[in-house]
Amino acid sequence: MILAPLSPGQDIPGPLLCELTALYASNRAFHRLSGDFPDPDDIRPHQIAEALAGELAVPGAEVLLARAGDGRLLGLATTLARHPDPADPDPWIGLLLVHGAEQGKGYGRALAERLEDRLRARGAAAVRLAVLDNNPAGLAFWTSLGYGLLDRRADRALGRPCAVLRKPLRTRRPGAGEGGGATGAPASRPRRASPARSR
Repeated sequence: MILAPLSPGQDIPGPLLCELTALYASNRAFHRLSGDFPDPDDIRPHQIAEALAGELAVPGAEVLLARAGDGRLLGLATTLARHPDPADPDPWIGLLLVHGAEQGKGYGRALAERLEDRLRARGAAAVRLAVLDNNPAGLAFWTSLGYGLLDRRADRALGRPCAVLRKPLRTRRPGAGEGGGATGAPASRPRRASPARSR
């Protein structure tokens, strides 16, 4: 799996925007839960461009595209270096989205582990995320990866009830695996409670 950041402040090229729209559209069930789009059955490219521009406008935010070795877009993840609350010292995983056709193959787990490795390399001691209360599959995914319940609160953007999860980032043993499957959101910004808000 290859991770590549989406550049902030630039228009997304047409072919990439089509790929991203297909990725989001393949997760209709999650978008029905999250309410992020007016019609989850009719997600449009301009909506994706607007959503990603909003993510990238937040200081310390990063949008990462996950691709297979053959170039296929497998998924997307957003991270936030710091929560807007100064009392929260941890970085956040916002959205973790795996293409619907690729779910169940371990890519979500692999992507989550790559995100943790990136944050660990930057010196983070732990990572947080928020999962919408109406997303039990997302909660099961993240808890299976070692995330524990820290708090319950409403997200900052839409006031949706969420479980806030946290995972300490211990030093990884050499040769530790690169697993694989699913989806996640920050209560800092859990505007979306990713399919981290989870799938």
